[in-house]
Amino acid sequence: MVKKKKISAGDRTFHIAVLVIVLLMCVITLYPIYYMLIVSISDGNAVLRGDITILPKGINFGAYKAVLSNEYVPKAYLNTLIYTVAGTLVSVGMTALCAYPLSRKEFRARGGIAMFFVFTMYFSGGLVPSYILVNSLLLTNTRWAMIIPSAMSTYNMIICRTYMTNSIPDEMYEAAQIDGCTPWKYFLSIVTPLCKPILAVLTLYYGVAKWNDYYTAMIYLRDDALMPLTIVMKEILIQNKIDMTQIGNASNLAKLQGMSELLKYSTIVVASLPVMLLYPLVQKHLVKGVMIGAVKG
Repeated sequence: MVKKKKISAGDRTFHIAVLVIVLLMCVITLYPIYYMLIVSISDGNAVLRGDITILPKGINFGAYKAVLSNEYVPKAYLNTLIYTVAGTLVSVGMTALCAYPLSRKEFRARGGIAMFFVFTMYFSGGLVPSYILVNSLLLTNTRWAMIIPSAMSTYNMIICRTYMTNSIPDEMYEAAQIDGCTPWKYFLSIVTPLCKPILAVLTLYYGVAKWNDYYTAMIYLRDDALMPLTIVMKEILIQNKIDMTQIGNASNLAKLQGMSELLKYSTIVVASLPVMLLYPLVQKHLVKGVMIGAVKG
């Protein structure tokens, strides 16, 4: 019979302290999200009075109806989905294709090319040259302006290259060559499946960045039909430009000022929900991917 190891009083105190700190951090992290949810479905007058703390009061979904019935929000939502999905696919693909040759030891020019990429991290032309370049390529005021200029991050490429260098042994490539595997087939059939953790991390990084991208649209886009959700959020949150005539009997839901507050919170929830739902899909690979280069005991 295996005897249970006794836990000393000091270890027990340490475990309790760690548990309390973790619970406290969870509350600090999750309560603002919970607060936004309950405020967005509460009565506008109760929100203005500051009565909402733990539970919603006067539950109604009028703010969500107002946001979703606005003609610009569904269109902006669709635009953001297109920019996020297409941009993430392009970015992850380009990052992996760039990181793989730089991870191969037989590629002699990899050091110089890597230094070139690192140089661009710290020294760039700035906003005006970038705009001139994008405009010269006839990308301004097109969907490609949200995808091509920010297609690859040097930092993410370095992370991906490090993972490939440390996780894929050279002997595997030699064995694949003996079996007649071409470099392209080796990359698609062997390297890509083995890099699922880092690809999941890159998908999360790029996806969140694309979804929250604000300045790119503000700089390169002019057509309202191409604007992403972040620009429409700015109109609602800052300028409060939402067509209240689209709400039937708005006075029965809340006063105009109360509805304005509800619109702010409901818009934040609508804009943030897809990003929150993305994390569970890549969570099992995320820890392994972000621990690249960590000292393991």
